[in-house]
Amino acid sequence: MSTRDNGATPRHRRWQLALLPLVTAGLVATGLAATQTGAQAATWPTPKSTTTVTSTQSVSGTKDFGLVRYKAGGAMGDGGQSESQKPLFELADGAVVKNLIIGSPAADGIHCKGSCTLVNVWWEDVGEDAATFKGGSSANYTVDGGGARSASDKVFQHNGGGTLTIKNFDVSNFGKLYRSCGNCSTQYKRMVVIQNVTVTAPGSALAGINTNYGDTATFSGITIYGDSSRKISICDRYTGNNSGKEPVKTGSGADGTYCKYTSSNIVYK
Repeated sequence: MSTRDNGATPRHRRWQLALLPLVTAGLVATGLAATQTGAQAATWPTPKSTTTVTSTQSVSGTKDFGLVRYKAGGAMGDGGQSESQKPLFELADGAVVKNLIIGSPAADGIHCKGSCTLVNVWWEDVGEDAATFKGGSSANYTVDGGGARSASDKVFQHNGGGTLTIKNFDVSNFGKLYRSCGNCSTQYKRMVVIQNVTVTAPGSALAGINTNYGDTATFSGITIYGDSSRKISICDRYTGNNSGKEPVKTGSGADGTYCKYTSSNIVYK
C-alpha cells in the first residue's frame, strides 16, 4: 500500500511548528534581557582584603594589587571636597597600576606625576577626585576598565598637559567624569578621548574643556542609562584662566572642533 503526499502537515508536526515561534521568542527575550542587564551596570569586584594607609604610597614600574581595597586613614583626608587632602597613591612617570579597589574614605585618590596607566581600577566612593593627571605637554595617560561611583564633583581631574584616554569604564552618580583644569596657574592644551563608557544617571557632565587653550574632547561608544530627559551634558566648553578665578562656561554640545561626537556616538537606554 502506497502513501500519497498531498502537501498536508501531519498533526504532531503542526503543534510543534506552532510552538516554535513562542519558544524562539522566549529565548530571544531572555537573551536580550540578560544582555541589557549586564550592560546597564558593571560587575563590581569583591575586595580580597582591606588595607588602610596613613601616608601616600609611591608606585613606580608595574604593580598588580590583586583586587585589594585601599582606603585613607589618619590625616590623609575624609574623602570630601577639601582641597588639602592627600593622594593614596602617587605614580611615577610611566607607572602602571592594575586591579586596585579604592574604598571610602578615598582622600584624593591617585596622582600621576607623568604618563601612567590605570587598568581595572575601581573607586567605590570617589573622594576629592578619583585621579589627577599632572604630567607635561607630551604625557599620555590611560584609564582602561574599572569604574567610579558617588563622585560629588569630578572623577578625573586633568591639571597637567597631554592626552587622557578613558575606555571600557563605568561611571554612576557623579558630577563630571572629566575636567580640564579651568584655573590652574600653569595651563596647557589638553586632549581627552572617552570611548566605550557606560554612564548611569544622575550626573552633570561627561567632560568640561577650555577652548581658549585648544582643548579637545572626543567621544565614541557612550551608553547612558536612566537619563530619559537627557540632563547629563556630554561636553561643556569653558574659557579657562591661570589666575585662579572661576572659569566662564561658554557653551555645550558637539561643535566639531572642540567637542567631537555625533548623535550616533551616544546611546540612551
